Amino acid sequence: MVSMETAAEHERILREIESTDTNCIGPTLRSVYDGQEHGLFMEKLDVRIRNHDREIEKMCNHHFQGFVDSITELLKVRGEAQKLKSQVTETNRRLQDDGKELISSMEELKQCRVQQRNIATTIDKLTHCLPVLEMYSRLQEQMKAKRYYPALRTLEQLEQKCLPRAGQYRFCSIMAENIPKLRTQIRDTAMSQLRDFLESIRKHSDKIGETAIKQAQLQRSLDSSVSTQPRALIGRRGRKEAAAAAGIAAMDSNGQGGSPMSEQDSGILDVEDDEDDEVPGAQDLVDFSPVYRCLHIYTVLGLRDVFENYYRKQRRKQARLVLQPHSNMHETLEGYRRYFNQIVGFFVVEDHVLHTTQGLVNRAYVEELWEMALSKIVAALRTHSSYCDDPNLVLDLKNLIVLFADTLQGYGFPVTHLFDMLLEMREQYGEILLKRWNLTFRQILDQDNYSPIPVSTEQEFRHYTSQFPLQDPELEKAHDNENKKLPFSEFVPKVYCQLKEFIYACLKYSEDLHLSSTEVDDMIRKSTNLLLTRTLSHCLQYAIKKKNVGLAELVQVIINTTHLEQSCHFLEEFISNITNVPPDTVNATKLYGTSTFKDARHAAEAEIYTSLNAKIDQFLQLADYDWLAAVQGGGALTASDYLIDLIAFLKSTFSVFTNLPGKVAQTACMSACKHISTSLMQLLLDPEVRQISMGALHQLNTDVQECESFARAGPVAGFQGDTLLLAFSDLRQLLELFVQWDWSTYLADYGKPTCKYLRVNPHTALALLEKMKEMSRKNNVFAQFRKTDRDRQKLIDTVIKQLRNLIAQHHT
Repeated sequence: MVSMETAAEHERILREIESTDTNCIGPTLRSVYDGQEHGLFMEKLDVRIRNHDREIEKMCNHHFQGFVDSITELLKVRGEAQKLKSQVTETNRRLQDDGKELISSMEELKQCRVQQRNIATTIDKLTHCLPVLEMYSRLQEQMKAKRYYPALRTLEQLEQKCLPRAGQYRFCSIMAENIPKLRTQIRDTAMSQLRDFLESIRKHSDKIGETAIKQAQLQRSLDSSVSTQPRALIGRRGRKEAAAAAGIAAMDSNGQGGSPMSEQDSGILDVEDDEDDEVPGAQDLVDFSPVYRCLHIYTVLGLRDVFENYYRKQRRKQARLVLQPHSNMHETLEGYRRYFNQIVGFFVVEDHVLHTTQGLVNRAYVEELWEMALSKIVAALRTHSSYCDDPNLVLDLKNLIVLFADTLQGYGFPVTHLFDMLLEMREQYGEILLKRWNLTFRQILDQDNYSPIPVSTEQEFRHYTSQFPLQDPELEKAHDNENKKLPFSEFVPKVYCQLKEFIYACLKYSEDLHLSSTEVDDMIRKSTNLLLTRTLSHCLQYAIKKKNVGLAELVQVIINTTHLEQSCHFLEEFISNITNVPPDTVNATKLYGTSTFKDARHAAEAEIYTSLNAKIDQFLQLADYDWLAAVQGGGALTASDYLIDLIAFLKSTFSVFTNLPGKVAQTACMSACKHISTSLMQLLLDPEVRQISMGALHQLNTDVQECESFARAGPVAGFQGDTLLLAFSDLRQLLELFVQWDWSTYLADYGKPTCKYLRVNPHTALALLEKMKEMSRKNNVFAQFRKTDRDRQKLIDTVIKQLRNLIAQHHT
């Protein structure tokens, strides 16, 4: 069974070998070697090979005759092939001999066609290269002529159109390499010209500003008719835009970089005034072509933002320099004028650039610059104007600031802050005026003679009445000019004229500030009130309080201030006339001159009372009473010498008071009498006077009678009855009580309204009694031996005791 299976397996393997591709025979052979009977398999394989060899041999024997026949036929073909080869060789030889001339002709034709093709290619290349060379030559000429904007246009055409068509040549490569360098050269040259332009306008901004300000002055002086307005500010903007448009059109023209003027160095042009005296504008003074040229060049180069940032940065730096004032600018008006000219010149240039460059600077940038400038200008003016103490310089500065503001307003810049600052300066101007008028008033008061003004001729009378509104019909009707006297002294018309001059000075500052008539009127009235209530009031107080001012001078001051007070309504009318605002307008400021002159008059009156009392004190210091004098037996006593002199002085003094208002003279007289009475009472009660005799009281009583006689005589008119005697009533009742020794009546009636000695104070009486008691005790050493003296002493003691009880009863 094993051998049969093996044999069957070997047979299967052989079939597989016969039928399988040789590439896949490996696994079959491996199965043979994996078995144990590979020798037997080799035998079977040999048998099978022999069988196949026998079959091949049979097949070859079957087809051999056909093979022999084929060889025979092939031998026959070889002979014919040799013949054909000979024929072909001969034919080829003949063909080669015949084609040599044709080949030579073809070579010549080929060379000719190559030459033609090369010529055509050369012509084509030259056609593309010649424009490049011509354009590069034109570029060199433009660069040499400094026509940089057309040169930049030529560079652009050369780079974008001509060079790409020309091809790759060495000269084209050199040109391509030079193009960035030429662009950089053009850019740097344009920037250099721009820097020169910026430096030039920085140096000459004051000239530009001066011209613009002259333009504004011309506009203000011209007639307001429409036909004449376009010559100045109205036509300025149109001329600027037309000039800029012409410059831009010239820039964009083919190959022509603007007019010859645009190729000049940037700076201020020498422009002569026209025959019609028209002031040239900024566009006539400044050559703006470097700005336009540089702007166009940087725009073409794609660097417009870089140029705009650089221009704005440089102009901001220049603005800071222009806005920095000189340290001594406040010393002269020329310093302020130069400062304003530079600022106006700067912003006139910026305004022109704004309207002619289409975006190099915009409105926001210019407004930002102006806001910054405005704050610095206001701060600088506030600082420097504060050093000024000359009203004329402040007034000139105000006019200059107004012109400066009007000029910039004509270019569209807001100037409200400048006018607000001018109103602030108005306060400073007012303070300077007050200081100036303070000196003027003091000088007038110091130089015045404080005497009524004598008028000898009608012309003199009219002269003074034209200076001061005198309202005295009786004085005007008087025909005796030789003896005519104005009641006031020189300082009244002088002060009144200075008040009007002050009002004129205030009005000058208010001009051109775009204020309404009501605002001007209110401003002038407030300033005049300050002049009256502060400056003039202080000066009058100074004149009243200064040393060596006599009663006559004080009387004249009262008369003068009375007339000045009466003239206040004329000042009201004067202000209304120059401001065209009625004085009865609602909310109109009123003048406080009435209160000022009243206060001055009251001060003078008080000074009169004080001075009069001081004079009385000087006389009273001469009083030399003998407080221990004995009672004279016979003969009338006479008044003391000092008192006679005092009354004589009072009579002469009160005679001068006739020109004073009645109330003032009466008050002065009453004050003098009261002061005399009080001083005499103080002499009696002086603590240093410890002893008083009855004889001394009689002498004092006589002096008081002299004073009462003076009072009854009526030294000043206007007193009713014995009103003036009331000043001496306290002293009179006290002396009568002691002289008449009427103590019983005093003690019995004390406290009653009808008491005879109603004005005698018990304390005063007690003090005087104690001095008499001391006198009686020390001067009568032997009083105990004389009954009358003892009785008088007891009486004094009794009265003193009763007075003390009275005081205890009524004053506890």
